[in-house]
Amino acid sequence: MPPEAAPPSHEAAVGPATEGRRRTLRRALSCPVVHRERRESFLETMGDGAVAILVGAGLVRRSNDTDYPFRQDSDFHYLTGFDHPHATAVLRTDGGPRYTLFVEPRDPEMETWNGFRPGVEGAQADYGADAAHPNDRLLDELPELVAGADRIFHVLGRNRALDDRLIGCLEEMRLRSRRGRNPASEIVDPRASIHEMRLHKGEAELAVMRRAAAISCEAHREAAKLAQPGRHEYELEAVLDFTFRRRGAGGAAYSSIVGGGANATILHYVQNDQVLSEGELLLIDAGCELEGYASDVTRTYPIGGSFGSAHRDVYLAVLEAQEAALSVSAPGATLEQVHAAAVRALTGSMVDLGLLEGDPTARVEDESFRKYYMHGTSHWLGLDVHDVGAYTRDGKARPLEPGMVYTVEPGLYVPADDEKAPAALRGIGVRIEDDVVITADGHENLTAAIPKQPEDLEAWVRDGSPR
Repeated sequence: MPPEAAPPSHEAAVGPATEGRRRTLRRALSCPVVHRERRESFLETMGDGAVAILVGAGLVRRSNDTDYPFRQDSDFHYLTGFDHPHATAVLRTDGGPRYTLFVEPRDPEMETWNGFRPGVEGAQADYGADAAHPNDRLLDELPELVAGADRIFHVLGRNRALDDRLIGCLEEMRLRSRRGRNPASEIVDPRASIHEMRLHKGEAELAVMRRAAAISCEAHREAAKLAQPGRHEYELEAVLDFTFRRRGAGGAAYSSIVGGGANATILHYVQNDQVLSEGELLLIDAGCELEGYASDVTRTYPIGGSFGSAHRDVYLAVLEAQEAALSVSAPGATLEQVHAAAVRALTGSMVDLGLLEGDPTARVEDESFRKYYMHGTSHWLGLDVHDVGAYTRDGKARPLEPGMVYTVEPGLYVPADDEKAPAALRGIGVRIEDDVVITADGHENLTAAIPKQPEDLEAWVRDGSPR
């Protein structure tokens, strides 16, 4: 790695390639106005006399001297849109600049190795910062930044050097309080406020999530064509990744699950290295990440293009459960009610299929169903695939409101070695998952374009069959 050079002036660093990169950058900043509006909303929640110190993500070592691809911290991305490592944002309501960014400075030599940096100038020109400084100035500037704050919003435990410096500053102020500068009375975790904001998606966010759903639809269609005997699971994973990137997404929003046969009964199966076999099912849980927002979709396909009798029975049981869960997805309902609807339907089907015995209501009450359906039906979705936001209020499940996005994903999983299950059902795993946003009068299924009816899934797979 070359040594770090002294930061050049902005003029010295600018050339035709840099100007082109900056024009591309400005086009890529989808909604800088949206980020500003979010910051203003968060500043209002801080109250007067407060300072927030928000630390962005850094690079994460993969092995030896190589790093994982950079992915910005979701909260930082939400408020700033700044998609470069080692940055810190300072938001203030104590009379100082309302929005300051500390960023990596421009450095032609380092940019030759590692890519474009907006630098201090770009932080203001392209990202709307009122003030900006090189990131190595943060610890030196910290005493002055917090000197007039009554409250400090900061997540402790993520950056030890910053935590130590902040606590040291407050202690120093405490010792010198006779000079009339009292330290902040509390350090507040900002995530409660930010995560409540993130839970309610605006139209700009929903537009991105609809595009992500469309890309995921295309990727599933291309993967379904390869659901043929003799193919390897990783071949389908590869076409998923290819389609995500070809359509402009950043890649997969999470490690794709491509599980054939009994692998589909493993909830987080990601090995994806086995051969697909005739007469089995294939579970694909895969969605793209677009502009930071996750799509999260699961479909279960018949390998070779035809559902066997037992496979169809299990599949229809899960589809019925999902339809029941979707039917109660509306404003005022709760995710507990969504889950309960899925559980009631699935448990009745488990009795019909011979997986459970007795009265379905009793099997719901004693939770016998959990042997074959052990996870929840929903989770929030957004900048994180398991997105942030409180699921309860005052100890109760919170009512769903317009703008909330979540998954609906019932499943039924029969272990291959379950000797108590009917032999025809052993090793069958089915999950069906869609992404749903609550609207004023019901819900919108963002991923409805990906088929779920058995005959439509069979047709998708047969499109890839040898002619």
